[in-house]
Amino acid sequence: MTLFLLILAAYLIGAIPTGVILTRLVGGEDIRSAGSGNIGATNVYRVAGRKLGVITLIGDCLKGVIPLLIAQHGYNLAEYGIALVALAAFIGHCYPVYLGFKGGKGVATALGVFLVLSPLAVLCALVVFILTLWKWRYISLASISAATIIPLLILLFEGSFVLFIATLIIATVVIWKHRENIERLRSGTENRFNL
Repeated sequence: MTLFLLILAAYLIGAIPTGVILTRLVGGEDIRSAGSGNIGATNVYRVAGRKLGVITLIGDCLKGVIPLLIAQHGYNLAEYGIALVALAAFIGHCYPVYLGFKGGKGVATALGVFLVLSPLAVLCALVVFILTLWKWRYISLASISAATIIPLLILLFEGSFVLFIATLIIATVVIWKHRENIERLRSGTENRFNL
């Protein structure tokens, strides 16, 4: 019963639409009808500015961190329980009940999950992300590149097949949610990221 409640709580926390809430609080337009229409930090950054974009990134990241820390330190769950809580928080962001199950691409919430599961894996994936972004200036390509490698890094550093499967599912969903970006990358119409 405890595990079920933790999974449910993780999903509901993950489903909180940080970008939508923040842009409404400052009196801006609904982020879902502006820019790319995505609720994530990149679109908030482009539409509402750097400050809100960064706060959205942090908020979405915390949606992955908080449920996992509670599960790990408050309830001392077994590895499979941690994996289920991680998946629930991530799925909450991508398919939030509050927005009719139409959410973001999950990169920041996945980052929060990965930070708790394996900080060293995140550090290595961050190097891949930064180098990809620096070379090609596509956030989407950098996100896809980091997502592709992180399950293997978690398997390498944590030695857990359960966490590997959970992070592989997360990475697969992140890449799937970027399918339109992939088409734009292939056609040369993807927006480049500029500071």
